[in-house]
Amino acid sequence: MATFLLKTEPSEFSIDDLERESKKKPVRWDGITNAAALKALRDARSGDEAFIYHTGDERAIVGLARITSDAYPDPKNAGVTAAGETKTPVVDIAFAKRAKTPVTLDAIKADPRFAAFALVKQSRLSAMLVPPELEKVLRKLAGV
Repeated sequence: MATFLLKTEPSEFSIDDLERESKKKPVRWDGITNAAALKALRDARSGDEAFIYHTGDERAIVGLARITSDAYPDPKNAGVTAAGETKTPVVDIAFAKRAKTPVTLDAIKADPRFAAFALVKQSRLSAMLVPPELEKVLRKLAGV
């Protein structure tokens, strides 16, 4: 089971929105355009999890979601790459839990264990895989 980090602007779609909307049905996580973020998302599978990270003024991991579908082509932007991969993958997610303690970007940057983490090194990525050793640390810090 893999763990991802998915970024969202809370004024557009927050952890509150995810919790409310996924009570009815899983939420399609779409809108990703960065090639590296799309590459990461192609590997998502049902049963994986994702830290939800609020961007903007908050800049913190605020909760955890369950990925409820394998990555699939975005119905609004279907197609394949030259390599035959889904051009714009999306996944469905559902709220799992809130972080007991939000984990701020400042706290992550201050911890040397995260020096090579994509959130620190490639801050513009909106989706990324979390290495297993860092996933355990983040779970502990967030209380999830």
